[in-house]
Amino acid sequence: MSLLSRLPDVRGSLKANVALAPYTWLRVGGMAEAFFIPKDEADLAHFLSSTPPDIPIHVLGVASNTLVRDGGVKGVVIRLSTSFAQVATDGLCVRAGAAALDNKVAKLAAQAGIAGLEFYAGIPGTIGGALRMNAGCYGGETKDVLREVVAIDRRGRRCLMPLSEMDYSYRHSGAPDDLIFVEAVFEGRPDSPDAIMARMAAITARREDSQPIREKTGGSTFKNPDQIQSNGRGAWQVIDAAGGRGYRVGGAQMSEKHCNFMINTGNATAADLEALGEDIRAKVKQSQGVDLDWEIRRIGERA
Repeated sequence: MSLLSRLPDVRGSLKANVALAPYTWLRVGGMAEAFFIPKDEADLAHFLSSTPPDIPIHVLGVASNTLVRDGGVKGVVIRLSTSFAQVATDGLCVRAGAAALDNKVAKLAAQAGIAGLEFYAGIPGTIGGALRMNAGCYGGETKDVLREVVAIDRRGRRCLMPLSEMDYSYRHSGAPDDLIFVEAVFEGRPDSPDAIMARMAAITARREDSQPIREKTGGSTFKNPDQIQSNGRGAWQVIDAAGGRGYRVGGAQMSEKHCNFMINTGNATAADLEALGEDIRAKVKQSQGVDLDWEIRRIGERA
């Protein structure tokens, strides 16, 4: 029996055997056994409530921090449609769909005179991914401005979760894995749009100057390590000290510009990239005595 025959009828797009590499920043990976783009929240809820619980479900945003393995992904990969990308402001609050780009949310908040979300200008992902991993940079984190989250659970139920239920820590949320975030409400503080935009411009310039954003990359590969173990150093510093800058495995390379970024130089496989990351972790552990944990999410089967 095919997977599609076990899945409910939907109003959105549901297809079998869809190549995932074009949907990822690293441009690698195998096929999704099934690929679903829901038309709206009701379509998503119906799909989740009607899909047999033994079928795995994965959510893929713009995949700026996701490595899809070469053997593809079993079950269903869900990518939220543009109906989940709406952004609106009200007073000092910003309501954003999970498919909205972080940068867009930062810009619209700035235009409305809402400060505190500037750091999203430096994160190349969507709000859904930011919610799942407590995304942050340049001194700000999602938990600093988040007020509440709307999610759909595996039974198709709509859940409203305050910040406290997200159970945030550094680059991690303790929220149940089977929740699909669909919307979030953020709360900032008042400031002039010009001042906010100036801070965002500084973040953008800093990012362009220090990161290989024109390459096929996936953002920060590893979380910053324990500060006691690393003697206050960040991930890139311990990687650099271990000789990881420019290190290659097949078509995969640690960036010369920022050595906590992996690059697909043109012909890398997902296996190359994952092996590169594991080599770097081993080098750092052996030479620096520091443990590095992946920040990039890895999904799917090895070929």
